[in-house]
Amino acid sequence: NMKSELKEYEAELNATIDRLKDHLKKTKTLRKEARRVKKKELSSVDYEEFNQGLNEQSKQEQISFKKEKKALQMNLELLRQKFKKAEGIIEKKKRERKNLSSQLQTKTFKHYSFYNAKKEKKNLLELFENTAFGTPPSGAGECCAPRLLQYAYNNGLSPICFTEFWWGKSPESEIRIHQNHYPACRGKCGPILQHMLEGLEVDSDPLIPVEKINAVPVLYEDNLVIAVEKPANLLSVPGKEIEYSLASIVKKQFPAIKGPGLVHRLDYETSGIVLIGKTMASYKALQKQFLSRSIQKKYVALLERSIDSVLGEINLPLTLDIFNRPRQLVCFEKGKPALTKYHLIDNKNGTRVAFFPVTGRTHQLRVHAAHQKGLNSPILGDSLYGNSNERLFLHAASLMFRHPQTNEMIEVNSRVPF
Repeated sequence: NMKSELKEYEAELNATIDRLKDHLKKTKTLRKEARRVKKKELSSVDYEEFNQGLNEQSKQEQISFKKEKKALQMNLELLRQKFKKAEGIIEKKKRERKNLSSQLQTKTFKHYSFYNAKKEKKNLLELFENTAFGTPPSGAGECCAPRLLQYAYNNGLSPICFTEFWWGKSPESEIRIHQNHYPACRGKCGPILQHMLEGLEVDSDPLIPVEKINAVPVLYEDNLVIAVEKPANLLSVPGKEIEYSLASIVKKQFPAIKGPGLVHRLDYETSGIVLIGKTMASYKALQKQFLSRSIQKKYVALLERSIDSVLGEINLPLTLDIFNRPRQLVCFEKGKPALTKYHLIDNKNGTRVAFFPVTGRTHQLRVHAAHQKGLNSPILGDSLYGNSNERLFLHAASLMFRHPQTNEMIEVNSRVPF
């Protein structure tokens, strides 16, 4: 094709120019040697005439080289223009195809509708209009949950209970365990199921607590820093629809705090130590330590299954599963580096492990524990990557930081509640 032809011609041109340059160098060397020899043999007048002849030869060779090089480059430029024109036609066709595809997809989305229990109907465009995507992602509505619910509504059936299980081998990137229950994905199915479940009696959102607390235990406090203990099943910061969180509790419990307060976060399900800067300066100083990875952290977890190694490290890069937030994927191409060190504490009452995260990626310990290339044993109670339990058995048990004012190393510890 034209692209290969252009590439071949560029290679040939460069090779030809290199050959011509080599020829110029060789003739230059020969002239230099001839001058050396003739200077001894000829008189000064004859040598001057001889030297002028060599200079003229050099000049003509340079002119010839430049002409040939220019001719080759002109041919190359003509080829490039021809290729650019063809490329423009191809790009135009691609845009036309994309527009036609988009029009066809929009037409399909308008006719791809879903009922709910109230017999209200909405198409895919309406369902995804106010989502982060704006338009339905590829494959939206193709999963079994929306299809089965649609079948029920079309046939006058009333759904009583519905759940999904993974069947078969786990993929390389995701954590999917054979016969384990997994909820529908949030990105593709979430907006559709939110509509389709209207009119049915469903369980309340587990993120909204039945009982709210007004204060959290203080593990350390001075004039600049506070360390508190976050309970399990509490958001660290407010969500889009849920204000109640550790941040909102801390704001009321310590009204004198200036600035963001929370220097870092723990997962909703994770309990343990959270650092707070009382002033903007202390907040930034502590945040800098987290960014430079100088903060030393220790987590304790119970795993679902026993593990073979007593200690080691897990190095699996992570990236967000955009169609199923907040789940993370292992991705060696686009993932951010994630490193965890660990050691086995004991096997007496379940498999108890200490984790020492070097990086602080979202769900890092949970994925590194559950993934087949990690410990291949989910943390007990991990509803995203393992099996649900009374809680996620993961606790931020110890944290060491350098005091922003005194530069002294401070260690904060929290009793593991399991």
